[in-house]
Amino acid sequence: MEEAIKQFERDLDKIIENLKDELLSIRSGRITPALVENLMVETYGGSAKLKLLELATITNQDPQTLIIAPFDPSTLQDIEKILQEAELGAKPQVQGQVIYLRFPPLSAEQRQKFVKVVGEIVEEHRVKVRSARDAIRKKVRIAFENSEITEDLKFSLLKRIDEITKKRNERIEEIKEKKIEEITTL
Repeated sequence: MEEAIKQFERDLDKIIENLKDELLSIRSGRITPALVENLMVETYGGSAKLKLLELATITNQDPQTLIIAPFDPSTLQDIEKILQEAELGAKPQVQGQVIYLRFPPLSAEQRQKFVKVVGEIVEEHRVKVRSARDAIRKKVRIAFENSEITEDLKFSLLKRIDEITKKRNERIEEIKEKKIEEITTL
């Protein structure tokens, strides 16, 4: 059972990492390279599909502007095309071998919309945590019914599972609050 509990903890940690990754793509008041770095770019005549961060340096010029400098100038048009298609709310502007991506400030309405999206994504991940918890609790009960563990061990394991779940849910709440603060801070 100990290995099953450790696997349960690893599964919850993966859920939290996935949550963090998903929230990176949601725009906050300050623009970060994370907003675009995972966009997939089809380049070199369609023979390669790479993440933008593998094709270019992405930096901030200021809180509202990203500078994207391709390593290989021949990929410039492919990068510009994917940035236009991504519907980021900013139009890419090519100047020489560099692309500027200027974002307008978020309106109060947009901020509220993004806060709502954060809430929806967080809830999806909470459901995944509950599902993982329910699965491990079921394993413990089956092990008890099959006389593989004692009743005392069953209650001890169920209590431990609840504590692990509570800690991970608290972590999810912290991540949510931090992202909402990023979005609502001007």
